[in-house]
Amino acid sequence: MNIDLTIAIIITMIGASTPLLLAALGELVVEKSGVLNLGVEGMMLTGAVVGFAVTYTTGNPWLGIVAAAIAGMAASMIFAFLTLSLSSNQVATGLALTIFGTGFSSLFGQPYTGKPIQLFKSIFPDYLTDHPILRVFFGYSPLVYFSLFMVFAVWWFLQKTRAGLILRAVGENDFSAHSIGYSVLGVRYGAVAFGGAMAGIAGSCFPLILTPQWVEGLTGGRGWIALALVVFSAWKPTRLLAGAYLFGLIATMELYAKAAGGAFRILPSEIWASLPYLATIIVLVLISIRRSANSSAPACLGKPFIPSN
Repeated sequence: MNIDLTIAIIITMIGASTPLLLAALGELVVEKSGVLNLGVEGMMLTGAVVGFAVTYTTGNPWLGIVAAAIAGMAASMIFAFLTLSLSSNQVATGLALTIFGTGFSSLFGQPYTGKPIQLFKSIFPDYLTDHPILRVFFGYSPLVYFSLFMVFAVWWFLQKTRAGLILRAVGENDFSAHSIGYSVLGVRYGAVAFGGAMAGIAGSCFPLILTPQWVEGLTGGRGWIALALVVFSAWKPTRLLAGAYLFGLIATMELYAKAAGGAFRILPSEIWASLPYLATIIVLVLISIRRSANSSAPACLGKPFIPSN
């Protein structure tokens, strides 16, 4: 491969990885608090359609991103109320949230189907974004740089701050955290809200930096891959970055297999398209096998907290 093709693959890979990374970072924080939210796909779709609608109406992608974050957070609060306040089953409620988000995005997005918007391009000068080499560093949407910053921010929060220590303590032993005066439900509400906002922003990446129009089911099941990435990374933000870029590379290979011949035709494009989902299934199976052995999952993950007083 020549240098131009290599750079094009890198840029496409990073763009494809960004929504996965953002959604998975949000879910990582949620799961670190002891909550399992399987509704990531629904929150992403909600954020995608709201972000698109606001951007299309106002012409301002920054407002679209903010609206997507608020929409994802609002959807996550439905889940939080049902599972934290009413102690409903987290798995079933998360699946219901995905169904809700799918239906809501289909209904709300009908007037916008097929309508185009401008891609959210780089904020750097053209001589940097159009440079044959330097564009690999400067040719991205602000959402890409935001996702990289959030990897560091989440790591620093969890490992270096008192609030992060409290959140991890709630996820490991909620009754002990409650006994020393910490609000378990308050911490978990905050974590779920953060996860919803990140999923909403991740959803907005699809119309803003990948496909500049609205079509039904735009996220294409990427929320499920984000869930698997959290497990794949063993709940570590830095490993999550590597995992997201690996899945992004596989998705990029699918695109180039459809558009090009040569080396990309080693596998049919249909095989490339299925690889991320096959990898997701394999990861989940391996984790299920390891579950009885040593697991790095938070000890209270998926377990409802019902205080005795």
